Amino acid sequence: MRNLAEQVAAWENETTVQALTSDERQRVYIPLYQSHLPKLDEEGIIEYNQSRGTVERTELADQLDRYLTVETQTEDDEESIQQPSWESYYLGVSVLSTILLAGTVLGAPILTALPGVAIGGSIVAMFSLVTLAQAMSERARGR
Repeated sequence: MRNLAEQVAAWENETTVQALTSDERQRVYIPLYQSHLPKLDEEGIIEYNQSRGTVERTELADQLDRYLTVETQTEDDEESIQQPSWESYYLGVSVLSTILLAGTVLGAPILTALPGVAIGGSIVAMFSLVTLAQAMSERARGR
């Protein structure tokens, strides 16, 4: 527990563990000991043995990592910087679907030649493909 408190104090004070003052350590240690760690233990996120001062992560903590981890950009991530977000793909499919439906309602010659089921099926297929691609992408990235 002491190591945890020191590391958190160092992060909060933007310094190293070795450069921490006693007051900086205490400002973190006391709330961790009295409040934060018991609450996390109560919720099943960690296993906290107060008498021994030990803290262990649980499987539930692993599930929270993706919400707590800050992703930093590296040179390997340059491709992802240029790649549009999934919201852009969904917006594009929504706009295309609206155009298809509006064209059908307004009697566009190309679209009126197609049965309504084909247009509806095309819209469902587009959303399904984008959703499947997103799911596969996030699974490959470990999310």
